[in-house]
Amino acid sequence: MDRYLISGGHVVDPASGLDEKLDVLIEGGKITDIAHGISCEGAEVYDASGLYVTPGLVDMHCHLREPGYEYKETIFSGSRAAAAGGYTSIACMANTDPVNDDPSVTSFIIEKAYGDSPIRVYPVGAVTKGLQGEMLTEMGLMAEAGCVAFSDDGQPVANSGMMYKALRYAKGFGALVMDHCEDKSLSAGGGMNEGVLSTKLGLPGVSRAGEEIIVSRDLLLAESLGARVHLSHVSTRGAIELIRRAKGRGVSVSCETCPHYIAGTEQLVEGYNTNAKVYPPLRTEDDRQAVIEGLADGTIDAIATDHAPHHIDEKNVEFMLAANGISAFDTAFSLCYTALVNEGFLSFMQLIKLMALTPAELLNIEGGRLEKGGAADIALFDLGAQYTIDPARFISAGKNTPFTGRRVSGRAVGLFCGGRLVMQDGTLL
Repeated sequence: MDRYLISGGHVVDPASGLDEKLDVLIEGGKITDIAHGISCEGAEVYDASGLYVTPGLVDMHCHLREPGYEYKETIFSGSRAAAAGGYTSIACMANTDPVNDDPSVTSFIIEKAYGDSPIRVYPVGAVTKGLQGEMLTEMGLMAEAGCVAFSDDGQPVANSGMMYKALRYAKGFGALVMDHCEDKSLSAGGGMNEGVLSTKLGLPGVSRAGEEIIVSRDLLLAESLGARVHLSHVSTRGAIELIRRAKGRGVSVSCETCPHYIAGTEQLVEGYNTNAKVYPPLRTEDDRQAVIEGLADGTIDAIATDHAPHHIDEKNVEFMLAANGISAFDTAFSLCYTALVNEGFLSFMQLIKLMALTPAELLNIEGGRLEKGGAADIALFDLGAQYTIDPARFISAGKNTPFTGRRVSGRAVGLFCGGRLVMQDGTLL
């Protein structure tokens, strides 16, 4: 079936401002009409009564682990988990084995996703060879091969001269450089946010200054070059204020935060919970409130999952030996909807802008909006659904979440990608 009529749903589209009950007609993989009372003979009807119809979510920062770490996650399992979470497009980081620092690896990911993924998978290429920070990759050739952005995520581009060259090179062909903001000389050996709780637990802390120093440096470099830079997973009040001020003086900077910095704090580490070990570390309640303020006033441009699945053996160890990362696809929308919309900090329209429209615009990819002639990448949400997070029910191979037992609202129940029905009534097809 290549013709569907999504009938009776409440359409929310940040790009056009639509926020009303409308029908959506899909033909040949495209949206051909959005209106009241559409009638189309031969179309399969998807009854969306009581549901919200939005652009499919777009994740600009995730880890699919393949190639090289398939015991943690695969393109198949990760993309299916993303689809179940309402995502139609995801951008996967380069810290695989081999590293995605060459067009051949980029091509492998694209070809593997073509066969294994029900949604769109976009590779993010490395900034430096082997993520070593010593030699730039051929970003131009990798962009031609299909990379939509460049990042050494998991590692910062520590050398300022190298970061300067990367931004200047990327500026020449309009590429987006995404930096992992961490001063390793300050964070090395740390396991959680530095503060009263880390002292109480006897765990070495990670100073917020480590994030804020690299944020400051990247802002200065971007400003001096007139280049754009994207700052990944911002987590501190200080970093957000630095970005706010830079935007105020015209620096071309964008940034993202993640669901765990919106819905969680360092308190989740209590009991030495290794599933709460992540980088940047979960911060204080004041930092969490700063993140919410930054989302509300536009300082923070997007919400990305930083989906980082790990095998249970990498978390079922003493805290300081545990791997950093949270498996996020299965819970991202629900955590954000519950913490931001249910609590009255953002409208549902604002949330969809942060999780769909702006990420697509930053990556310069199709999607993130509902428009005639545009790709039929569409998510359907039941905002009244309530459930308790249970990692045993995750589709992702990674079950590592600190939110086990958290009661949340809102979940994706339907999904179209390129006009193809991927999920119906909460079940992947």
